[in-house]
Amino acid sequence: MNLDFLNESQKEAVLKTDGPVMILAGAGSGKTRTLVARIQYLLEEKHISPYQILAVTFSNKAAREMRERLASNTQMNIGTLQVTTFHAFCAKVLRMEATYLGLSKNFTIYDDGESQSIIKAILNKRGINQKELSPYTVAAFIDGLKNLGYYIGLTRSPEVEKFAEDKRLFDIFLDYEGELHRSNAVDFGGLITGVLNLFRTYPEVLLKYQQKFKYVLVDEYQDTNRAQFEMVQQLSHLHRNICVVGDEDQSIYSWRGADIRNILDFETVFPEAKLIKLEQNYRSSKKIIEAASEVISRNLARKGKHMWTDNDEGDEIRIVECRDDRAEAELIGQEIRKLYDKGVSLKDIAVFYRNNAHSRTIEDALRKEKFPYRVVAGIKFYDRKEVKDMISYMRIVVNKKDSLAFTRIINTPARGVGATSLRKLEDEAVRLQLSLFEVVEKIVESPSEFKHLSLSGKVNSALNQLVHLIQEVQVFESSSHSPSTSYEKLLNESGYFEVLKADKTYEGAARLENLEELMSAITQFEDSETEPNLTKFLETITLDTTVSEDGSTDQVSLMTVHGSKGLEYPYVFLIGIEENIFPSYKSLEIGPVALEEERRLFYVAMTRAMKQLTITFAQGRLLWGSIKFNGPSQFLHEIPSKYYRWDFYQTGSKKSQFESRNSFDEFDQTSYSDTGYNEDKVYQTKKVVKDLSNYPSGSRIVHALYGEGTVLNSEGLGQDEKVTILFRDGIRKKFMVKFAPLQKA
Repeated sequence: MNLDFLNESQKEAVLKTDGPVMILAGAGSGKTRTLVARIQYLLEEKHISPYQILAVTFSNKAAREMRERLASNTQMNIGTLQVTTFHAFCAKVLRMEATYLGLSKNFTIYDDGESQSIIKAILNKRGINQKELSPYTVAAFIDGLKNLGYYIGLTRSPEVEKFAEDKRLFDIFLDYEGELHRSNAVDFGGLITGVLNLFRTYPEVLLKYQQKFKYVLVDEYQDTNRAQFEMVQQLSHLHRNICVVGDEDQSIYSWRGADIRNILDFETVFPEAKLIKLEQNYRSSKKIIEAASEVISRNLARKGKHMWTDNDEGDEIRIVECRDDRAEAELIGQEIRKLYDKGVSLKDIAVFYRNNAHSRTIEDALRKEKFPYRVVAGIKFYDRKEVKDMISYMRIVVNKKDSLAFTRIINTPARGVGATSLRKLEDEAVRLQLSLFEVVEKIVESPSEFKHLSLSGKVNSALNQLVHLIQEVQVFESSSHSPSTSYEKLLNESGYFEVLKADKTYEGAARLENLEELMSAITQFEDSETEPNLTKFLETITLDTTVSEDGSTDQVSLMTVHGSKGLEYPYVFLIGIEENIFPSYKSLEIGPVALEEERRLFYVAMTRAMKQLTITFAQGRLLWGSIKFNGPSQFLHEIPSKYYRWDFYQTGSKKSQFESRNSFDEFDQTSYSDTGYNEDKVYQTKKVVKDLSNYPSGSRIVHALYGEGTVLNSEGLGQDEKVTILFRDGIRKKFMVKFAPLQKA
């Protein structure tokens, strides 16, 4: 087998076939090529049977790509070679050995939605309100336990003990596992822990698989959790021929269970391990690679490697300071236009952002420029569920005949109006030839006339509250309140915000960020209109989002930095690189370990760029209707000045302006305080009221709709004050004081 197409480090990684090997493969270093060559070498030169090789990775796409490369590179029959994902491998093992664990071979694998249904049923059975404890929070807890390799009956390690301190959550986990077992089912995490349980409990089963797989290879090793690490450790314990390929500098999925210790501790677990570093980058220009290497060198949790390349010097990295987020989006649109006019294909251009919510302004700018785009591994902003939900609330406010919108929100968030009740309401709407909302209005106004529908008291109460909320916002609209005020009232008093806030998962936080960005979109719309209202706003976004797409593959790619891992583009724009955004506010709160992961994420973003990297940040960014002055990310200061040029971009007039500065040494941090920002603001921040509680706990009040009540709890001050009120008929309701028709009794 000719290995001349490999460099010396890659050859060493191929030829060192026996014993434990860890290949640290830096960004763009030819990792997949090396891994495929190693398997090919085992087959052709070492004459290892395909049956004796196991190669595992994380996605079906990666496994398929590796298998296709092997099939095209070798003349050997690789039919029995297992190139698969962790979950697919474990599912196969469990079906073969199901009876050991009390399962039948035809067990069901529950997806995330089905797992959620079980959790919701358990919460309901225990009488736990989902607003009090989100099913997503429970699911994250269960995933966390399984990522650590825990299953029922195993002695709890100190790490699991600490994780499982919440007894209520742990008891729900026990109920959940019991329900899975009764249903002859396994969830995704249970596929891994099920095999661990099998291997730990039945040594003869473990020995069978150890003898079968003489060589075990793991791709994307930095993404493994503790359970996966233990599983491959056990599989390779007999022959010790374990080869892991990964990059500690690209370990960015701790929130999904990935544990960087798997790389850092590998040589402790396998003392005889050979460490091979692939440090030559074939992807990016010298300036990009050297700048990225300088940034990541500040991390302490790494094995230590220095990336280099024989590629051209390339362009300087361009750091552009923008006046605000709208200027930033405008800049991106203009720069993509310049590239396109020079003949650059749109598919060679990508825009990365730290959070999904930040795609909105870029999407707007690209639509304005008439550029087709795709959101990679994500959903376009106005197509995201939570955004569509809140838009439906606004649609029913301006058009009560919009039954489609009302169907979407009638039980969102969950308020007890199930499918049966909805069908009754729909049938009644058809009978009376009214819209769904009009029928519900009539039921609320004259409940005695609709006794034949046999709606429960809970459903009637929920419909009553929903109708009155919509009617109150309709009054807001008719009295010239701003659309952002109407949106804020709908978001808070519908209970939607409260439900998402209770969801402590990564996904829940992302949904809240999207709703925050929707508020920013409304606020920007208000700034551009002389007489803004919800009708005009909905019309604007509908027309903007229905721009026809030509179906071409030549599209700009938009994605989160997490979604960019493993990809490469000649031209990359990295936006929103501000303190509290990238690195995130949460990581700064947690401390050094989280900050190092954010730095790895920034490194991943930089090393996706092949020819040109443009990094942008905004002096002021609109969040929840107010300007936030975060200042540039600390990561920008970690790039040596010899690798970048720094520009200032300003818009707001017909002519955009550029100014160049030499480095961050000329940068004045005071310009990022509220007082230092240019007085000619693009956005007008809302006037702050005096921060005093108007309705402290115990206050007697009168609500225009619900009558007299007592304030049970007051939280927040001034414009943000919220009160929970107990009314005479026993109803508890939460209001934002600035919206609610309240008077002191």
